[in-house]
Amino acid sequence: MVWSPDSTAYRSLVEAHRERLRLLERDFDPEYLAALRAEKLDRLWDRLLRVPHFRDLPQARRRRFADAPITRKARLKSDPGRFVAAGDVYHRYYETSGSTGLPTPTPRQVQDTTWNTVSVAAVWGRHLRAGDRVASLLPSDVVPVGDLVAGVADYLGATLLRAYPFAQGICDWDRLEALFAGYAPRHVFAAPGVLLQWTRLLKQRGRLERVSAGVESLLLLGEVSTPPLRTRLGEEWGARVVDVSYGSTETGTIAAACEHDRLHLLAHSHLAEVLVDGRPVPAEPGRRGELVVTTLNNYARPLLRYATGDLVTVGDAADCPCGLNLPTLTVHGREAESLSVGGVPLNAGAIEEIVYTTRGITGYLVQLKRPDAAATRLVLERDVDHDGPEDALHAEVADRFRAIGVHWTQVTSVAQLPQLSKAGGSQKNWKRTNVQWVD
Repeated sequence: MVWSPDSTAYRSLVEAHRERLRLLERDFDPEYLAALRAEKLDRLWDRLLRVPHFRDLPQARRRRFADAPITRKARLKSDPGRFVAAGDVYHRYYETSGSTGLPTPTPRQVQDTTWNTVSVAAVWGRHLRAGDRVASLLPSDVVPVGDLVAGVADYLGATLLRAYPFAQGICDWDRLEALFAGYAPRHVFAAPGVLLQWTRLLKQRGRLERVSAGVESLLLLGEVSTPPLRTRLGEEWGARVVDVSYGSTETGTIAAACEHDRLHLLAHSHLAEVLVDGRPVPAEPGRRGELVVTTLNNYARPLLRYATGDLVTVGDAADCPCGLNLPTLTVHGREAESLSVGGVPLNAGAIEEIVYTTRGITGYLVQLKRPDAAATRLVLERDVDHDGPEDALHAEVADRFRAIGVHWTQVTSVAQLPQLSKAGGSQKNWKRTNVQWVD
């Protein structure tokens, strides 16, 4: 959590904690949530008027939410300084990963950190209990993901070990194995690429069964993960695997996952809408479109009707067996994160549905020939315990892709892919880690 003698930090923690207790007592009652959002929106206007971009909007000055325009990501990135509250002293400085353009400065006040932490804890408390041993295999530099996990663990009373294996000179794979042997974590937070790489190493050493014995859950964040990938990791580790959060450095955490691997919208922290035929409508169950959020708990950079660029489907809370009374959110990703192979559109989910359900593969890289992707090559990473003929593996994958209309120029394999596809948490964009243009 936030350790500061500043009275603002203390008041924020007390207020956020009380809100969480009320939400849990009322079982996230929709009427209570609607009233809470209206109250927070009423307070948000004053903060928006301290932000140069919103101060110039007549709708913000008149507090007319229904008429407020959409705030586009490109507009924020073109002049990020105009979206920061003037004259503030900041508690943390972060930057976006740059997965959709240049990295964007995203400072945070102590209130931002506190409210986001407690808001997420309202759902992550279903995974973590006081006294649980937690290991975070996430980077803590520049981006907030490592600090978020640490803050929630502190708030919920869990024990935390930070051990990012790509921190050269501090923690490598050998030390990580020794730490797990002595510390015996119950829950592990990590980016998918990091876990895939460590799983390979442990299998190669014959130690995966021993290291994974006490691990109950693998909680993934920091990168895109798909159901086939989570299934693969769950089988290898004998653990529950959850895509545990959705959000961005700009917005904070928008949704958090329950124990059934379903993202639930943090409706107490964001006023969520979706764009239908270009118009924002409330994010009600059954609606599908680009997600638009108004950040009710942001102080350093409050955002009004911010278009995330992500296509989502909103589901009914009753459809999830966890019983959490918050709408579910299925994130389909960005249209820009798809590619075309021989005229067939492909995204991470379509590729990984084949790659990670084929035994003997632990990763992949799509290589496209400049300038028009006419020649396409799929490079597979062979699992360390794969002992079958490589040609048969290539043929199996090629046949499965042909069944969906995709014909690769070449399918080949290597013993290990580059580190970029494994380091995790800093390159969130799928195209940056798994797609490569070659001359």
